[in-house]
Parts: sequence; C-alpha cells; structure tokens
Amino acid sequence: MDKGHYIVVVEDEAAQRRLLVDYLTRQSFRVSGADGGTALRRLVEREMPSLVLLDIGLPGEDGFALARWLREKSGRIGIIMVTVASETVDRVVGLETGADDYIAKPFEPRELLARVRSVLRRATGATATTGSRVRMGRRVLDLERRALVDPADGSSELLTASEYDLLKVFAENPNRPLQRDWLLEVIAHREMEAFDRAIDLRVTRLRRKIEADPAHPDVIRTVRGVGYMFVPSTE
Repeated sequence: MDKGHYIVVVEDEAAQRRLLVDYLTRQSFRVSGADGGTALRRLVEREMPSLVLLDIGLPGEDGFALARWLREKSGRIGIIMVTVASETVDRVVGLETGADDYIAKPFEPRELLARVRSVLRRATGATATTGSRVRMGRRVLDLERRALVDPADGSSELLTASEYDLLKVFAENPNRPLQRDWLLEVIAHREMEAFDRAIDLRVTRLRRKIEADPAHPDVIRTVRGVGYMFVPSTE
C-alpha cells in the first residue's frame, strides 16, 4: 500500500537519521535523508515528497521555518514535526506553521508508522467529494453546475469563478491547513503581491453563504499563522 510514496527524513543526528531511513525503507517507502535545510531544498527541487519528517531542533534554520517553507511550496505535502520536547507550546507552534502532526522523541516505531500512514491518507487520499457534490455547512457544492445548493428547498446560487475555484480547492484538501499565499496562487494563477489579503475577503464572503454562524465558522476554519482549513461535516 505504501509503494510510490516518497518520504524525506530531516534529522541532523546521523545515527538517528539512518535508523529512520532504514526503518521506513523496510516498510516499502522510498526514503531520502537530509541533515538540514540546504539538503532538504536540494531534494525537494528534484522531486516533491509525499511527506517530510521534520526535526524541530536543527542547527541554523529550525524545523518551524522549514515547515513554513514546505507549506508555501505545496498545500498537499504531509509534514510531521519530530522533537525531543513535549511541551504544548511547541506542538501548537508546529501545527500553526502548517504541520499535519507532531511526535515527540523517544517514540515507538509502530506509532511513527501509524502517524505517517494517517498523514499520507489525508495528504494524498480521496477528497471530501461524493460524486460531483460536496456538503459544505448548510449548503452543497455542485461541482458540475458550479453552484451552491440549499438541500432544504433545492434552490441554488451560481458561483463566481474565483468562489468556485476556492471551494473546489477546499473540497480537494479536507482537514488540511492550507497556506494563505498558496491558496491565492492556486486560484488566481499568478504570483501574489506582498500584503495582498484578497483571499481573506473571499473566505469572508463564502462563510456568509455556507456557515450556520459566519461569525463563528465551523466549516472553513482559520488556522492562525497559516491560513484556512475546510472541515467536512461528520454527519
């Protein structure tokens, strides 16, 4: 089940890096090791990994900075932060940079493997769609008609191109923190200028259309310091 997934292990301690690379290789992943940011960037330029295991306590450029860089490169790449620290503040900061999960040393190899597979399922698995329709709060996104449908009475509202593109990206990336700049690049097909907050305005408009309470959104949630995350209904 794991063939085809490419993982990069970023760890400055050579022995620990080799242990992780060897273990994940035995689980049928393709794995490369990197001792820091320079090596990671070199590997990413050659091939975008499915997932990066990222040690926080790296010399020079730390794991938090590298996590932000990775998330800017791709909204779909899986990121698991690894550290010796277990304080809540590190976990919160790690997740706010766009990481998907967090594991503290020492850890059991089977726990690491379970987390890796869980993040890979979210990162590269199926979207939240069922056919051409996606439930989004109190409305349903009809991908074929490019419209929001009210399931209560069947009425529909056509979407602008940018509204549709943004909702479609959210539907394709459920339960994943998506970096604000990356979202704008994807839907606008252009490089974003500094301090451009257009994505925030679009999200605000969409929340008015799909949230039960736009002032306290449950569907398109703000991820502080990163951007936004679409959380599908569990009903």
